[in-house]
Amino acid sequence: MSCRCDNFPARFVIFSQRGDRMAMNIKKVVIGGIVAGVVLNAVDFISNYALAARMNAETDAFKPGLSAQMSTTSSMVSYIIMDFAMGVALIWTYAAIRPRFGPGPRTAVFTALLFWLLALIFYAGYRQMGMMSPGLWWTLAFIGLVNFLLASWAGAKVYSEETPGV
Repeated sequence: MSCRCDNFPARFVIFSQRGDRMAMNIKKVVIGGIVAGVVLNAVDFISNYALAARMNAETDAFKPGLSAQMSTTSSMVSYIIMDFAMGVALIWTYAAIRPRFGPGPRTAVFTALLFWLLALIFYAGYRQMGMMSPGLWWTLAFIGLVNFLLASWAGAKVYSEETPGV
């Protein structure tokens, strides 16, 4: 299916011809995503270890036994896999916006801020339900910002576009 963009004003057309598009380097997206996933997992491990007592107390106050359910081996494995999937999505987004904003840390920061804002929206429900206090929510929001910034920067350092053969 092709799209004819001749009828639209130039300011609305990002890519009007196939030759204008930059190919995404999928291999580097995956490698950069794995690097970002390692960073996400490392920061999560450190922050969860440091805040475990506080998080468990607030979770159990919301629903007794919930923290034990969230700490099972299968839950931990799913959190680790989700962090790696998030890392790949983070670097895929970086690669997708890189042609518009340029390569480098500035674009990595934009990507991190996007993911952080989406995470804030998602986790706001936990605060609204009473599953965590506003203080814990803001603590995790700050840690999440640092986490996304570090992961996005690390993955972006690995990512590069494919250079066409001359």
